[in-house]
Amino acid sequence: MCVTCGCGQPGHDHDHDHAHPHDHDHDHGHSHDHDHDHGHSHDHGAMGAVHDATISDARIVQIEQDILSVNNRYAEANRRFLANRGVFAVNLVSSPGSGKTTLLCRTISDLKGRFPVSVIEGDQETEFDAERIRQTGAKATQLNTGKGCHLDAHMVGHALEELDPAEGGVLFVENVGNLICPSAFDLGEAHKIVVLSVTEGEDKPLKYPDMFFQADLMILNKIDLLPYLNFDVDKCVEFAQRVNPDIQVIKVSATSGEGMQAWYDWISRRRDATVSAWERAKRLHA
Repeated sequence: MCVTCGCGQPGHDHDHDHAHPHDHDHDHGHSHDHDHDHGHSHDHGAMGAVHDATISDARIVQIEQDILSVNNRYAEANRRFLANRGVFAVNLVSSPGSGKTTLLCRTISDLKGRFPVSVIEGDQETEFDAERIRQTGAKATQLNTGKGCHLDAHMVGHALEELDPAEGGVLFVENVGNLICPSAFDLGEAHKIVVLSVTEGEDKPLKYPDMFFQADLMILNKIDLLPYLNFDVDKCVEFAQRVNPDIQVIKVSATSGEGMQAWYDWISRRRDATVSAWERAKRLHA
C-alpha cells in the first residue's frame, strides 16, 4: 500500500488524460453497460493525517483496508463490464524499462487480425506510449497519474467507458512502471502479468515478492541479450516459483521474436475460453 507516498489515497489527485475528471460526483446516465457505481462521491477525506507522526499503526491499517475495499468495488464493476462484452483483460506490470510497450506493439501487430485488441496505457506523464500503440492500429487510451505510482480500478473504469472495447476482444492494461504499488490494486483484469527483463537482476522476485505472488504469469523479456549479460535464467525462475509456486514463465524477445508464439498461444487460449463463456451466457439469457 502507498501510505508513505500518498498515491491511491483518498484526496490524492490523479491527472486523467480523458474526458472524465476524477474529482466530481458521478451521475452521468451513460449509455454504456458499465456498472461503475455512478452517483456516488469519492470518499475523499483529508489525507494529511496519514503522514502525521502521531497516527496509530491500527489507523493506518484501517485506511489501507478502506482504500482497497473501495478499489475492489470498482474492480468488480469493471469485471462485470468486461464479462458482459466477452473481453479478456490482462494487467501488465513491471519495472520501468522492462520492454512492456515494445512487447505490446509486437503482440498487437501479430495478433490484431485474429481478434479486436485495445489498450489502456498508464504513465505518470506524456502520451508517448499510447501513440506508439495507436500506430499498430489498435485502440488506445492514455491514463496519466501525475505523481501517482499505479493505476486504480476507478481510473480504469472511466477509461473503459472512453475506450469502448469491442466484444470478444482482448484488453491490455499497461500499468505504471512500478513493482510495488500495483500489486495491491485489482483493476478487474483476469490475470496480472509481470514482465521482467534480463537486464534486471534475477533476484527481483525475492526483492518484490508481493508482485510476483499476485502474478499468474512472468514474461522474461529481452532474452536475445543473454549472451552479453551475467543473468542466471534458471535461478530467476527458481526465485519466482519460490515466491509463487503456481506462476507460469514464458521467455521471449520482443525484438527478435523468439518465444513470442508461446505468449500468443497463452493469450489466445484464454481469450477463446472467455468468449465461449460469454456466448454461453448470452444463449442462457436469450
